[in-house]
Amino acid sequence: MTDAKEHDGAWAPLREPVFRGLWIAVLAGNLGTWMQTVGAQWLVVGEPAAATWVSLVQAATVLPVLLFALPSGALADALDRRRLLLGVQMTMLVIGVVLAVLAGLDRIAPPVLLVFTFLLGVGQALTLPAWQAVIPEIVPHDRLPAASALGAVNTNLARSAGPAVGGLLVAHFGSATVFALNALSFGVFAVALLRWRREPQAVPRMPERFGAAVKAGGRYIRYHPQVRQILTRVAVFVLPGSVVWSLLPLVARDRLAMGARGYGVLLTALGVGAIAGALAMPRARRLLRTNQMIAGTGLAYGAALLVTAAVRHVVPVVLALVVAGLAWMMLVSRMNAAMQLVLPNWVRARALAVYQLVFAGGQAAGALAWGQVAEHLGLVPAFTAAGLLVLAGAATVRLLPVHTHEDDDHTPAIYWPEPHLMLQPHLDRGPVLVTAAYRVPEENRSAFVAAMDGVRLSRQRTGATQWGLFRDGADPAAFVEVYLVPTWEEHLRQHQGRLTGDDEKVETHAVALAEGPARITHLLHAD
Repeated sequence: MTDAKEHDGAWAPLREPVFRGLWIAVLAGNLGTWMQTVGAQWLVVGEPAAATWVSLVQAATVLPVLLFALPSGALADALDRRRLLLGVQMTMLVIGVVLAVLAGLDRIAPPVLLVFTFLLGVGQALTLPAWQAVIPEIVPHDRLPAASALGAVNTNLARSAGPAVGGLLVAHFGSATVFALNALSFGVFAVALLRWRREPQAVPRMPERFGAAVKAGGRYIRYHPQVRQILTRVAVFVLPGSVVWSLLPLVARDRLAMGARGYGVLLTALGVGAIAGALAMPRARRLLRTNQMIAGTGLAYGAALLVTAAVRHVVPVVLALVVAGLAWMMLVSRMNAAMQLVLPNWVRARALAVYQLVFAGGQAAGALAWGQVAEHLGLVPAFTAAGLLVLAGAATVRLLPVHTHEDDDHTPAIYWPEPHLMLQPHLDRGPVLVTAAYRVPEENRSAFVAAMDGVRLSRQRTGATQWGLFRDGADPAAFVEVYLVPTWEEHLRQHQGRLTGDDEKVETHAVALAEGPARITHLLHAD
């Protein structure tokens, strides 16, 4: 019965019709993307300096995320996410068709291929934050970890089936067919979005302007300790771990004497391990704490890389890649679910965009670095060095832990009273200096100062650019909190939805140590 419950828990989000339809559509898109990646990489394997061209194809796929992640997240938080996704898919459909036609006409030199790969990567950069941000809308909160695991299953199922099918199609029909099927996958996603009858969304009282929204997203991440911990662990793992995804075609060709089909077999091994890891995730979440899973998956993945470097026989390498796929999926899924759970809706797409930036940036930087290492030193040193770095990263889990709390409350909490001013500033005017005066009994002063550090983080991640806590030299009981907000609009957003239940708890705890509520003033610029 326990196994049945775990199996049910792993697949439970697919009971939601909207999630199921979109999940299948995303699977089609991922299949098409991986089929194209195989076709594109295999197209340049015969070129001079093949290792460099192969790594450049991988880098061109993920580089757009580095450039457009945070702006695309700001768009997804400001616009209707369904319409944004639909427009992006239709544009990618056109680009994919043009690429397929050029390939069919044999006008697809490596530089041209990189340009189209980059353009499709831009579409992916615009898609990922919006798709990740809509998942909490269509999946209950308690099923978000399972939905995140299913997202990893989706990606890795595509990694296993897509390259295998792509290798067969490239071998028999050429790259143009693969590119055309990838274009078709964007159409499938668009149809699924058209069938989604999304509930009408409330119109924001003050739509955020693009530049301010981007800055607000950056501030939120900078001053959220849990988010920074998650991003750090992702970077530490993905930078060395990306060696598999960037150099596996060369392992298939040079180390194991396998062709396109053999490359598909290796990627299938990674996908099989990932799917097995997803099925094991419900039990793993109960048995292992987050940092235990980080350490365990790092050790397993690092060992798999060392086996891949040391062995030239197919069977041991395939088994090692199964382990690598399992470890990769479990860690990435755990970190993605943690991000989903700690983010409030107002900044979710922006923060997830930064997560994708770190993830894809690690892959892009790793792809370029490991491509150069393989080009100059060989595949064995590249995989050996990457494996040792992954093991070293796992050993740092005590120094760089991730702290997650299932009872955190990230729902909006509007508990500040509306400010009533005699002077009514324009929304653009600023900066605004907010002060809060407290009187604190002597026995509570040390605890109050400590509690106000949590208040500081709350203020800064929701809008404040500067913060300070001061004491009156003539009155030891008097404390004054001051913080600077760029504009009156940014401060009103703190009043109207950026604060969460956790922010309220932190502030309530600090105020309870003082004698009554604080006296608030809003100081406007004299000009």
